[in-house]
Order: sequence, then C-alpha cells, then structure tokens
Amino acid sequence: MIRPLELFVALRYVRSREAGVFVSFITWVSLLGVALGVTALITILSVMNGFEGELRGRLLSLSAHATIVAADGAGVDGEALAAAARREPGVAGAAPYAEQQALLAHGTEMSSATLRGIDPAREGSVTTIARSLIGTQLGALVPGGNRIILGRALAFQLRVGPGDELTVMVPAAGGDGELTPRIRAFTVVGIFEVGLQDHDATLALAHLDDVGALMARRGASGVRLKFDDVLRAPLAARALAAKLGRGLESRDWTIENASYFRAIRIEKTMMTLILLLVVAVAAFNIVAMLVMVVRAKRTDIAILRTLGLAPRGIVGIFLSQGVLIGWSGALLGIAGGVSLAANVGAVVPLLERTFGFRIFDADVYYVTEIPSRIEAGDVLVVAAVALGLTLVATLYPALRAARTEPADVLRYE
Repeated sequence: MIRPLELFVALRYVRSREAGVFVSFITWVSLLGVALGVTALITILSVMNGFEGELRGRLLSLSAHATIVAADGAGVDGEALAAAARREPGVAGAAPYAEQQALLAHGTEMSSATLRGIDPAREGSVTTIARSLIGTQLGALVPGGNRIILGRALAFQLRVGPGDELTVMVPAAGGDGELTPRIRAFTVVGIFEVGLQDHDATLALAHLDDVGALMARRGASGVRLKFDDVLRAPLAARALAAKLGRGLESRDWTIENASYFRAIRIEKTMMTLILLLVVAVAAFNIVAMLVMVVRAKRTDIAILRTLGLAPRGIVGIFLSQGVLIGWSGALLGIAGGVSLAANVGAVVPLLERTFGFRIFDADVYYVTEIPSRIEAGDVLVVAAVALGLTLVATLYPALRAARTEPADVLRYE
C-alpha cells in the first residue's frame, strides 16, 4: 500500500522540471498516447456494437428469433404447435411456416430461391417484414391466389415487377422415388428490401396454403417464434422444443446467421488487439520516462535512503508517479471515448461537411449512418486493460530505483 509521504514525493516529481524538457515531453506524450489509445478503442468497439445491432435488426426483420421443426424433416401441425407455443411464458409470437428451395423463372431469366410460405395474419407477430415492403402489404397474399412477394435483388435478377407472372418449380418425390418437378405460375404482387443480400436476392414469400399445395404436402414445415428477449432465444427455444413434444428440435437466429456474427466477433477482436498496441506503446513510453527520472533523481534517492526510507518506499514513490501519469491518461481516454461514441452521429456529418466526402455513400451502401452503442462491459474491460498495462510498465523503473546504493551515489557528492 502506498503511503501519503510516497504519494507526496511522487506528485513533486511529476510537477518537477529539473529532470529536463525532454523528460517532460515524454511524460506528456505517454499520457496523451494512453488517452488516445483508450479513446479510439472505446469508440471503435461502440461503433462495432452499433453495426452488430443494426445487422441483427435487419436479419430479424425476416428471420424469427427461433424455429421449431420436426427432427426427421416431416411436416407438423403448424396451427396447433403455434397455439401451444403462444401459451408459454416469454413467447411474444408464433406463426406456422413452410419452406422449400425452388427455381424461379421468367422468360429466359432463371434464379434459385428459398420459397417461404407464411400466414399473413400471424407473420407480423414474429418478424417486421411489413416495414420492408415496397408498394404492397402482406394481406395481398391470399390463399389460393398464387401470389408472391420477391426480394428486390431477386426481382431485379428475374426482371419482374408487380403484376408480372413467373414460374415456380420445386422438386417432389414421385411414386417410384424419383424426383420430379412440380410447377405452378405465381403472380408478383410486391417487392421487399431489407438491405441484406442473403435476403433480398434469395427469398420469395407466398401464402402458406399455396406453398403447401405446390409442395403437395400437408402441414407446415415448422413454427417460427419471437421471444420477449432475443438474447435468451437460443436457450428458451431449446427448452420449448423439449416441452412441446418428442421429435421436435429448435434452431435459433444465432445458428442460422452464425457466419455474420462470427465475422463481426473476429473483426472486433482484431481491432481490439491492434488498438491495444497503441496503449502498449504509450505504456513503454512511461517506462522510458521513469528510467530517465530515476537516473536524474539518483542523488535524491540516495538521500532519502540515508534518511531511513526503505527500498519499499522508493518503489512506492516511482510506482505512484507512473500510475498517476498512466491512469490520468486512461481516465481521460475513457471520458473522451464515451463522449465521442455517444455523439458519433453528430461528429461524422460534421467531418463530412468539413472535408467534403461521404463515409457511406447511399448509392453504394445500405447503411448510410454510423451507428454506435456503448456497452458498459466493453468500457470496463478497456479501462482495466489500460490501467493494468500502465501499472505493469512502472514496475521495472520502480524496482531499479529501489536497488540504488546510497554509498555509491554520495561518494563523490
């Protein structure tokens, strides 16, 4: 534990100019280096969190929090299963669905797609697809109408728009076990756009009854679920599948979109490691500064030792000096990082107007604004690492100062 005398001497050394202008310069560089590194780290992590939240929102606009399907791939009684799921605590919505890989054709244009049959009356309880529809509503999908809604990129590939007809083909097992295509004409009644290529270019929506008739299979593929807490959906879905009956299994949004979130985690990890190097360099500057201060204060150290100050006290003095500099920079960086992350939505437009460029051009990117979400856990981890690095950086100079022999230093004084 550092005593008041040691802290007082450390404060005097921090304010002292006797060690030279160069030492003072390195002191300020070290402090600002730690502050800038921590500021950049907190800001980048907050922006990455914002992009993760934006991506999750776009993914879940069409994907439910979880699905429950038959483990053997057979159909299920969608209405009964959805009704049972809605009675469970924590379930905000449940809707049956059918899904099949299909081939869509219009004229000479063809494209593979995921054909999803939905119940328009229930779909709003599990997804926010209605917000992404362009010029139509889910109510346009009526049973027996053979109507279809396409993703914008998929419609562009097929060169179709509302009112056009296209041919939908799905594989079906014949009586002899061979696969034979089942073909039906559908009318395009609308377009949706969520801003994700995997959805906009590969997904087509139709009424559950029409998809079931095309597949020649009774029942739904499964039930799509929405929970009160999306982050608890994986555990809640597994528990619900086990409770609703044997032969059921669950799939959740973290599995279906694992590649997206794995990429974000890797990017966050790499950015964290890279920016921590900035803090580490600043911490090594503290080592260099303290070594020079120890050399400049050798006489003072010898006198203090002669007056009875133990080596432990010398360690406390220089430990306190390094910690004051490093922790001041870390705390300044935390304040700057939180402030910048909280106001990034105002700072970025200001930079764009000042320098005349666009970071995310609306003609190129779906996301045109930089999102930011500050998480207390990230701030605490960054603070702990920065404080730890600066504390470790002070140990070698402090121990070196404690090994100073008074007789050797004062012999020629």
